[in-house]
Amino acid sequence: MDQIRLGVIGAGSVVREIYRYLYFHSQYANLLSIEAVADPNEAALRAFCDQYQVPADRRFANYQPMVEQIPLDAVQVNTPDSLHEEPTIFALERGLDVLVPKPLADRIDSAHRMIQAMHASGRLIGVDFHKRDDPRIKECQARYASGAYGQFQLAQWYMVDRLMVADPNHQPRFFASADFAERNSPISFLTVHMADAFLRMVNLKPIKVRAHGWKQKLPSLAPIGVDGYDLCDTEIIVENGGVAHIVTGWHLPNTAHAITVQGARIIGTDGYLDLALDMPGYREVIGEGIVERNPLFRNFESDGTVTGYGMSRPGRLYQKFIAHRNGQLPADELAVLRGLFELGFWTTVVCQAAEESLRRGQQTDRGVVHGTEIDVATLLVEQLGSAAAAYQ
Repeated sequence: MDQIRLGVIGAGSVVREIYRYLYFHSQYANLLSIEAVADPNEAALRAFCDQYQVPADRRFANYQPMVEQIPLDAVQVNTPDSLHEEPTIFALERGLDVLVPKPLADRIDSAHRMIQAMHASGRLIGVDFHKRDDPRIKECQARYASGAYGQFQLAQWYMVDRLMVADPNHQPRFFASADFAERNSPISFLTVHMADAFLRMVNLKPIKVRAHGWKQKLPSLAPIGVDGYDLCDTEIIVENGGVAHIVTGWHLPNTAHAITVQGARIIGTDGYLDLALDMPGYREVIGEGIVERNPLFRNFESDGTVTGYGMSRPGRLYQKFIAHRNGQLPADELAVLRGLFELGFWTTVVCQAAEESLRRGQQTDRGVVHGTEIDVATLLVEQLGSAAAAYQ
């Protein structure tokens, strides 16, 4: 086979902003045939399907009949993080490969069940952590692996959005729902990116996690206040004793030079590096102010093709799906694809541990929560029981 018959589960904002370009306008579009689409949101389903001429009998309100009735090779699960598990396992059990946007799942037990189903089915799960294809992150990972910086000691990663991202009073709203920043947190939305980049770079398991959170700016918004975190600092201790702080939030003034101000400093025994991820080299001075744009993520070519690491990361995963179905994926590549770091299992562990740290912590009268330290091995046992032994 040279093309994946793909069923799309979820046609909302992530498809509108990213994946429609992958499906129809990227260099990988010829690898994909969009056979059917499922979404309980009738407006989102209609908008996507009308735009790309998906026939009426290939539009579904629920994914189960789509998977059962339409001949498919794979599905892409574009649902909220908490809803990744059920459609993924449903598809795997019916012989389909599955691609999910980051993260694998929002909870350890869900991630575990998805991994178990993948192994039982013999199929693949691909997780689109798009930062993994950012050339700066790739270079960072390769240079660290070469020994250029020695042993990892300390790092600070940060990813802080403009307030408009979390502010339900901003027009137009960044997210459709006014309570997005109450139902989610900077950890679930942003830390997941940087935790994955960090863990993939050092290839070390987390052993302890502690988080601090600030609820100061968002509750003060008017007329709609938000009972959510402005900023979170997640401390990760990894198995060699190194420590990383991942600082994420969404409360910077809207005049910030980028929607997401982000970067990192990583220090080893033999050197350090700085990543200025919010300064990709394209700075505008326009009516709205000084703006840094990131054409490395998504670039619109003059011929209509859309390129960038936002396309190449999921596109390469689909290439591997095809190779595996054709019996042409080397055993070592297959082992990597099914590995815990590749699947982002440890990223899910860190994020759940950070959320749990805050839940068990104490809030001060200034709106600051100092979380408790979470032992990862203990958390795995709490979540998985005897099955935790597989991850020790």
